[in-house]
Amino acid sequence: MSTQQKIKVGIIGQGRSGRNIHAKLLSQMPEHYEIIAVSDPHEPFRQAAEKDFGCESYVDYGQMLARKDIDLIVNASPSHLHVPLTIEALNAGKHVICEKPLARASSEVDELIRTAEKTGKKLTVFQQARFLPHFEQICKIIDSGVLGRISMIRIATNSFSRRWDWQTLQEYNGGTLLNTCPHSIDQALHLLGDVDPEVLCRLDRMNTFGDAEDFVKLLLHKPDYPIIDLEASNCDAFKGPSYHIDAQYGGLVSYQDSISWKYYKPEEAPQQKLIREPLKNADGSPAFCTENLNMHEESWVPSEEQKNALQYAGKKLYYQLYGALVHDTEVPVTAKQVRRQIAVVEKCHEQNPLSRLDR
Repeated sequence: MSTQQKIKVGIIGQGRSGRNIHAKLLSQMPEHYEIIAVSDPHEPFRQAAEKDFGCESYVDYGQMLARKDIDLIVNASPSHLHVPLTIEALNAGKHVICEKPLARASSEVDELIRTAEKTGKKLTVFQQARFLPHFEQICKIIDSGVLGRISMIRIATNSFSRRWDWQTLQEYNGGTLLNTCPHSIDQALHLLGDVDPEVLCRLDRMNTFGDAEDFVKLLLHKPDYPIIDLEASNCDAFKGPSYHIDAQYGGLVSYQDSISWKYYKPEEAPQQKLIREPLKNADGSPAFCTENLNMHEESWVPSEEQKNALQYAGKKLYYQLYGALVHDTEVPVTAKQVRRQIAVVEKCHEQNPLSRLDR
C-alpha cells in the first residue's frame, strides 16, 4: 500500500457508533480514507449512508466482505457480534478495527489474536480514550515528577440517567462494565504500566431496565504502584471531576475541558525533623503540627483543535492506524493490550456472580 493510496473502508453497522462516530470521522479524513461500502439491516440507515458518503450498501455484511477492493473493515456491530464478525472479516483478508468491547472473555481475545496472526492482517480496537487531550496532559504531568509519588488515582465516569436499550442486556454483552468502563480501564492500565493488578469490584443495578449492571466500583492495585479507584455510575446526581489524584507533593483534579494541579517543591520546603514529644506554641500551650508550604498552582485548558475531545482522539487513532497500514508497523491499540483489560473484566464478573450469564 503506497503512501498516496487511500485506504478503502467498509463499515459493518450504521447505528450510533458506525455512523455517528466512525463514518463521521472517516469522512473528515478524505486524503487518508474512503468509505466505499456499509452494511446494515435497517434500510433507512443504508439509504442515508449512500446519500451522505456516496458508498454502496448491503443488507448482508457477508456480501461486503466478499469485495476485493476493501482494505479495512470497521466492526461497529452490536457488542455480542464483535468477536465472530471480526474473525470473519480477518479470514476474508481484511484489516479490522473493532469497536469496544472487543470481547467478553480473554479466551476470545486469544482466538482473535491467533486469527490475525494466521491471516497476516492487522487488528486494532477503537479505544480512543487513551488519546483524549486531558488524559494525555495528565500523563505528562505525572511523568514530569512535580507531584512526586502518586498514592491514589480516582477515575469517575458518572452521570444520573435511566437506560432501557439493548446495551442494558447481558445477552448482548451490555452493561456499564463492558460498555463504558473499557475506556477508563484502558487508561488505568496505561497508568499502571506493564503489571497485572489485583482486582476488587462491586457491580449493582440501579436505574437500568435490563439485567446488566449500571453501577461499577473497581479498585486496581499492585504493591509499589498507585491505587486506582475507578467508578462508573448511572446514579450520581452530583457529577464531579473525571480525575482526582492524591500525591506526595500535591494533587490534581481534572474535568474533560480543564485540569488544575498544585504542588510544593521539596527544595523550597522548611527543614523539619521528627519530634516525639507533644508540640507546644511559644507560650507553652498545645500546638497543631502545621507549616506554611509554598504551593505552586498550574492549570490547562484544551486548544481550539482539542476542544472537541472525542473527535480529536478518534482522528488521532485513525491517523496512527493509517500509518500502521501504510508502513506495516504496529497498530495504535493492540489486541494484546486489550486482553489485559478483558482479564480485569473477567475478574469483575467472577466477583459478582449475579452479573454472569451462567448464573
